[in-house]
Amino acid sequence: PVPYPDALKLGQQAPFGTSDKTGEATVYRTNVVEGYTWTSPSWNSPRQQAEAGTPLGTQLGYNTATPGPGNQFLFVFIKAASTGSSSVYAPSPQQCVVSIDGKTYAYQSVASSDVTISGVLQQQYDYLLGRGGTGGYILPGASNAINGYLIYDVPAPVLPEKTYLVCNLDQKTQAVWNLG
Repeated sequence: PVPYPDALKLGQQAPFGTSDKTGEATVYRTNVVEGYTWTSPSWNSPRQQAEAGTPLGTQLGYNTATPGPGNQFLFVFIKAASTGSSSVYAPSPQQCVVSIDGKTYAYQSVASSDVTISGVLQQQYDYLLGRGGTGGYILPGASNAINGYLIYDVPAPVLPEKTYLVCNLDQKTQAVWNLG
């Protein structure tokens, strides 16, 4: 049986909020990778690496990230905007999980807000909120929308048609997107 028969498709919007504090969220793209490289002005410094513990694997100034054994990284790209006349509380990335075969997976945060991932133009969604994953407000207007990614470490192979992103957008609204 299909776990979420009414799941939205990629690109479909999910409204949330009430009164003049409304918004919409859209999951519009995914990408599955075996690993990725990233750089950060702060984390690439010897001082930051020493504070973090074991030195990171580096290659030409980039750090490498590898998923757990038998896993792949799933990047989910999400956009949230305020559609009302007042600021709306942005859904926290901690309120979004990937569901595969009845199991859920939480997002994996990058090291800091200044991380750049090779081949990815956006920033991580949670740092766009200004609070590192706990939420924040989105001002009204299309130009104030937040647009970023969340990374999930999930079992390989990822079958998009059997993979869902489940988000509690606010206290009354749960949205589910099928990633296939």
